Amino acid sequence: MFRSTSTSLIVRGVLAIIIGIVAVVWPGVTILALVLLFAVYAFMDAVFEGAQAFGSQRVWPVIGHLVLALIDVAAGLVAVVWSAPTALVLTLIIGIWAIVTGVFEIIAAFLRGESAGTRAMFIVAGLLSVAFGAIVVDRPVAGAVTIALLFGLFSIANGVTAIMQGDQLRRTGNVLHSVLPTAA
Repeated sequence: MFRSTSTSLIVRGVLAIIIGIVAVVWPGVTILALVLLFAVYAFMDAVFEGAQAFGSQRVWPVIGHLVLALIDVAAGLVAVVWSAPTALVLTLIIGIWAIVTGVFEIIAAFLRGESAGTRAMFIVAGLLSVAFGAIVVDRPVAGAVTIALLFGLFSIANGVTAIMQGDQLRRTGNVLHSVLPTAA
């Protein structure tokens, strides 16, 4: 059991590092992949909405699901045909999300009955989130590249961590296997 889990952690770590390196070296490819992933999601959702439409017994749910399916197809086509504007919009959504999240973190710092240290962490995290979001919204092209680079660095760090966990789990398994025969 330990060997297969450790091996899967190590393989996952190596794949995460490879993806991270690709994201850092070619951030444009990463941005395009995100846009294409959104398009695939939109097309898949259109299929599911269409299936729900044909599974309904009444008229209005059928019409509603078909309208949603058409919207999904349109969104997928826009993402494929106009990938640069779609990347820009997705980047702006991420920036706005970061700003809103940061504002709510700052508000949460004052609404909770937390200690001063915890309150300070909420405020610092909120301010960082607002600053990041403001930069991304102000400069969306640079923001898209930054998001791709941050994703790449995160993937590399996550991959290294997974490899270390896999190695540690493998060592623990080896120790257990060597100790078990003498304990029985």
